[in-house]
Amino acid sequence: MARHLITSALPYINGIKHLGNMVGSMLPADVYARYLRQRGHEVLYICATDEHGTPAELAAKEAGLPVDVFCAQAHDAQKAVYDGFALAFDHFGRSSSAQNRDITQHFARKLHENGFIEERAIRQVYSLADERFLPDRYIVGTCPHCGYDKARGDQCENCTRVLDPTDLIDARSAISGSSALEVRETKHLFLLQSKLAGEVEAWIDANSAEWPTLASSIARKWLTEGLQDRSITRDLDWGVPVPADTWPELAAEGKVFYVWFDAPIEYIGSTREWADQDPAHRDWKSWWYEADGGEHPVRYTEFMAKDNVPFHTVMFPATQIGTREPWKRVDHVKAFNWLNYYGGKFSTSQRRGIFTDAALELLPADYWRYFLMANAPESDDTSFTWELFASSVNKDLADTLGNFVNRVLSFSRKRFGDQVPDGGPAGEAETRLGEQIAGLLAEYEGHLETLQFRKAAQALRALWSAGNSYLEEKAPWMQIKADPEAAALTLRTAMNLIHLYAVVSEPFIPTSARAVRAAFALPADDATWVTAEEARALAFVPAGTAFTVPPVLFAKITDEELAGYVERFGGEPAAAGA
Repeated sequence: MARHLITSALPYINGIKHLGNMVGSMLPADVYARYLRQRGHEVLYICATDEHGTPAELAAKEAGLPVDVFCAQAHDAQKAVYDGFALAFDHFGRSSSAQNRDITQHFARKLHENGFIEERAIRQVYSLADERFLPDRYIVGTCPHCGYDKARGDQCENCTRVLDPTDLIDARSAISGSSALEVRETKHLFLLQSKLAGEVEAWIDANSAEWPTLASSIARKWLTEGLQDRSITRDLDWGVPVPADTWPELAAEGKVFYVWFDAPIEYIGSTREWADQDPAHRDWKSWWYEADGGEHPVRYTEFMAKDNVPFHTVMFPATQIGTREPWKRVDHVKAFNWLNYYGGKFSTSQRRGIFTDAALELLPADYWRYFLMANAPESDDTSFTWELFASSVNKDLADTLGNFVNRVLSFSRKRFGDQVPDGGPAGEAETRLGEQIAGLLAEYEGHLETLQFRKAAQALRALWSAGNSYLEEKAPWMQIKADPEAAALTLRTAMNLIHLYAVVSEPFIPTSARAVRAAFALPADDATWVTAEEARALAFVPAGTAFTVPPVLFAKITDEELAGYVERFGGEPAAAGA
């Protein structure tokens, strides 16, 4: 059985993330990790805050804090939100860790030894007002490709094109706003991606067959355009320092590695952090080094939004290949399109859209988890609207699942007391239901195995709907009048459905699933998943089992609440960006 290594794109440190960031990386990774754990797989889910680079320094300056203090506080604030969303990381580290520094410097030395890093004199933008060289993200201006007037010097947020600072029109300093810029000569390290292009292409050819079209097409677009040698150092005060034993002159000048060089390496660094904090995990390297062979090979799955794809499918693999060491490379890249807000883009920098901390203040995490995965932007961009969100919560969670649980347990307690009634052996209707549930469960499992989250949510909703259809068909509120035993059988079957729902819904709605499962006083409820045979039998909860009626699982969003949300956050792109 393979071990499953899972990583999600590192959330950047400069502020709480929006829902688009959540659905494009961390949440689907969590759903998948939870599912695999329930199926008995060994899973390691690693993430971390991405703390280096220009935005961290700018955000710290704006907050009036030293950058290390700012990053420490921001890391804790982000982690609190992710805990609120019930993201079950095995470790959530920091790219500023000593472990990441050591491994990043090791990678750089190996690349240098193998002839894939060279020092070059380049001409770089210097700000006269700030009296310093400006790294690419310290320069803003108009994108020459799409005309977006707040493009950064490394990448346009609007069209995602990778840029050089000198490409920008009307460039200015992000620190002072001054356009008094000139170009001066300085030295930097370059990763010679052009020398690795053939090996990267061969690796992509051999490994990308099962990637989503979105991921493979972006990777191949970069290959088609030709891999360029890329500067991997910057003039910053905060970052992984260039090692003095290899590049003493650059180290003396205070050069640090480019954030996109060290950030993917932090997946390995965070794994080592995980191990250093717990002696039981001393085998951390087996997840990353020589991890493809043996009895329990590692299968590595990455989750990210489409703007992160080039770095994870081209630049990071090139870095790994160039070390000439057997570092584990990704097997499957699950890439996502954008989740928009009423047709306009979510934006961390512009505070447009629903941010994760505000979301948790409004409603419990499971409301958001289910909605986001049921509307995940997999094949195309999707759009968040409050109307769609309220409809999904009210119809799927409150009516289809929550109401089923409440009315079955409440009615049974009223008519038969606080124990699961008997009702005798299953009949034809129960046999049909068992077959239907087994088929839907197989469909649900298949979609989770292939990382088709919207389809998985549809299959889960169909499982919930099957219980409602069965209940309407059998009508225990009518059966009780003429045949109490028949009503008891219907309710016992429905209670077994409720338990099944609690088990298999956990990847999507873990908190609610646990609450439902706790309603039954089963002495040894050790079910981690439901087999096809168990689904057909629907007999995990035997007659005589004590139960309680949990509080309302999902409160409906009222028209008044909906109007309040739209008024607070805006219901049109213009209002949201105002």
